[in-house]
Amino acid sequence: MRYCNKCLKNKTDDKFKHKGKLTCKKCEYRFKQRILRWVVEDRKMSIQEKLSSRIGYLGAGLLISAQWTIEPVLYVLGFICVTVQVAFRKQWNLVALNLNGLVAWITHFLKG
Repeated sequence: MRYCNKCLKNKTDDKFKHKGKLTCKKCEYRFKQRILRWVVEDRKMSIQEKLSSRIGYLGAGLLISAQWTIEPVLYVLGFICVTVQVAFRKQWNLVALNLNGLVAWITHFLKG
């Protein structure tokens, strides 16, 4: 007999998954817990992923501020930063869209 640390009951050894387990099978595999484990992906971001994500947030902020000021330099910097993020994540369709916007605002900046 072993003691389950979740339901606080004494149960036979066959009710546990293996010898080192402290939680019984019934408590460990409840429906809600199973759904939550299926939905949530437990993954740590690398340093490069964190950096590219923050650069992308900076780019999004620059693009938002550029809409208020209509300043071409902010658009160019924003598109460069967001392109870094989506290129690192290998979202090539968004890279193509960002390069299109970048070329458009560079030509607008050079003509104006």
